[in-house]
Amino acid sequence: MEDLLQRLVRQYQEKTARHASRQNNLRLYERLHSVLKDAIINNDVPKDYSLPATRKMAEALGLSRTTVIKAYELLRLEGYIYSKTGSGHQVTGLEKTADESIAKALKDEDYPEISVMGRAFQANTGLINSTEDQSIAFRPGLPPLDIFPVNQWKNLSNLYWRHIKSSALSYSPSSGLDQLKHNLANYLNLSRGLKCDHRQIIVVSGSLQSLYLSGSVLLDPGDEVVMENPTFPNVHSIFKGMQAKISALPVDEEGLRTELLPRPASKVKIAHSTPACHYPSGKAMSLKRKKELLQWASEEKVFLIENDYEHEVHGYYEQSPSLFELDQEDRVIYMGTFNRLLHPSIRIGYMIFPPYLIEPVEALLKHSHRFVPSSIQVVLNSFIEKKYLHNHIRKLMQVSEQRLALFKSICESEFEPEVKVLDSDVPSLHVVLKLPPEISDTKLVAFYKEHQIVTHAYSKCAIGPSEQQGLILGYSSVREPVIRRKVKQMARLYRESGKLVSKK
Repeated sequence: MEDLLQRLVRQYQEKTARHASRQNNLRLYERLHSVLKDAIINNDVPKDYSLPATRKMAEALGLSRTTVIKAYELLRLEGYIYSKTGSGHQVTGLEKTADESIAKALKDEDYPEISVMGRAFQANTGLINSTEDQSIAFRPGLPPLDIFPVNQWKNLSNLYWRHIKSSALSYSPSSGLDQLKHNLANYLNLSRGLKCDHRQIIVVSGSLQSLYLSGSVLLDPGDEVVMENPTFPNVHSIFKGMQAKISALPVDEEGLRTELLPRPASKVKIAHSTPACHYPSGKAMSLKRKKELLQWASEEKVFLIENDYEHEVHGYYEQSPSLFELDQEDRVIYMGTFNRLLHPSIRIGYMIFPPYLIEPVEALLKHSHRFVPSSIQVVLNSFIEKKYLHNHIRKLMQVSEQRLALFKSICESEFEPEVKVLDSDVPSLHVVLKLPPEISDTKLVAFYKEHQIVTHAYSKCAIGPSEQQGLILGYSSVREPVIRRKVKQMARLYRESGKLVSKK
C-alpha cells in the first residue's frame, strides 16, 4: 500500500509523462504545484493532513529543495495550505460551494429510495436528546465522572493485554463472554434479587441497542407498544422508528396507570416501563401496580420491558421487588447498563431475555454488531470480581448525596419560589426543576445551551402535548464549586430571559 509521498511521486511522474508527450513547457515548480493542488482539490490529501517535508519531497522527486519550497509557497499564497510550527505544511481543506451542493441534490433521483424504516428513523432524530455536547453541567445521564477509579481500570486493562494470547484476539460469542455472564448473573442475584441462568444474559453496548434488539425480534410495522407518558425520548424514538403504534398511558403517584391498559390488546407486543424510578418524575411503581401489570401481560400475552436504568442507585437503601423477580411466566425482558454508572464511553450494558427470545436475539446479533469488544468485557469482569464496582457504587452514593443537597439548597436560595426541584421517591442521578406553566422549557433549554449549560426539556419526554414544563438536570457529574457557580448563573439567566422563553 502506497503512502502519501509515494502517491504524490506517482502523480507527479504521470503528469510529467503527459506533459512530455504534449511538449508542455511548464516549469518544474509549476508542475509540482499543479499536482499538489489537484491532490488537495480531489481530497487525495485530506484536510489538516501534513504534506511531506520539503527535503523528503525533493529527494523523492529528484528535484532541488528550492523548487519544492516554491511550489509549497504558491499553495500557501492561494490558501490551500498553511504553515504550523512543528507540523510543517498542513492542508487547509476546501468547503463545497453552494453550486456543488445543488448539483448533488439534483442527482438524488438517480439513487434508490430510502426505506420506509430509514425515513422513519431520520424523521425521529429530533426526539433524541443529543449526547455530543462538550459541556457537562448539567447534562442528564452522567454519573460522577471525576470519581471513576481510572487507575484501577487502567491496571486491569494493562494486565489483560500483558497476558493476552493470540487465540483470544479472534471473534467472541455474540451474546457475551461466559465468565462475565456468570459474574453478572451472580451480581444481579446478590444486588437486586434477580435469579436467572447466565445463558439468558446478552451483553450489549447500551440501552438503545437493548431496545433495538427487543423491537427487532418482536415488532412488525403496525404492532402496538405500550409505554409510560412521559418517558425517555430515546425509547419513544426507537419504537416510533420501527413504525410501531404507540399507546401512551399516564403516570401518577403509584406509577403506570394500569387501569388504562388496553383490553383486548391483540396488537400489543411490548409494554415498556421504568418501575424502579419512573423517568423523569422519580416516582416508583407500587407493588400493587406491578402485579396488575404482570397480570395484564399474562392475560394479553404481552412481553414487558423493565428498564432498570440506574438500579444500583435506585435500590441502594431500600429495594422493592422488580417485575423480573415477580414474573412467573418468563414475560419480562430486563435491561440495565453500566454506562450510567461508570461512564458513557465504556459502552457496555446487559439484558436478561426470556428463553423463548434468546435464539432470535443471538441470530440478530450475529447479523449486526457481532459482539462487544472482549477486552472491555474481561476488564469489567475483573472490576466486579475484585469488588472495585462495589466500592465505586458506595463512593458514588456518598458524592451524589452531597452534590444533590448543595444543588437543592442553591436552587432554593437563588430561584423564585415558583421554580423548584421536585421530590423523588427514590435516589436518582437526575432531578426535575419545575417551571411555571407560562414558560417554554424547550426555549429555556436552547437559551441555556447558548451559555454552555446543558439541560433537557421535561416536555420533550411527553408523547403528545404536555402542560408540564420543566428542566431535567444531571447534578451528580458536577463538582461542588461548579454547582455553586452554574446554578447561580442559571438563576441569573432565567431572570434575564424574560419574553425569550415565554410560550407566547
